[in-house]
Amino acid sequence: MERELAAALEPILFDLGKPGGVEPDLRDEPWREDPQIASAFLYASDGSGQGISIDLGLPAVTQVVALADQVQDWAVEALWSLGRATNWPPCPQHPESHPLAAVVRAGRAVWACPTLGTEISEIGTLAC
Repeated sequence: MERELAAALEPILFDLGKPGGVEPDLRDEPWREDPQIASAFLYASDGSGQGISIDLGLPAVTQVVALADQVQDWAVEALWSLGRATNWPPCPQHPESHPLAAVVRAGRAVWACPTLGTEISEIGTLAC
């Protein structure tokens, strides 16, 4: 897998492995033909897959946030197919309402409440 893609994906997969998340079958199957884009596939237990990609050469924080949005979309579908709550990662301030949003704050990639804007944790350090 392309180094920048693997580095951007690492903190997101760490958070996805926490309770409430779902483990993807990550495959190094590039699907974008642009040499400035790195791509791979995430597969769910039901066999469905989704491509993920980042633009190479962008700041790492930008890559992590963009990739977190894509992985979050995949996780929602994978969790739904398992009959589980789809608000991953759940907002601790509104656990039954919505997931956290990946945003850039002060040069860091963080999970934040999309309603209040409250920063919850840096991506890759999610507590639960």
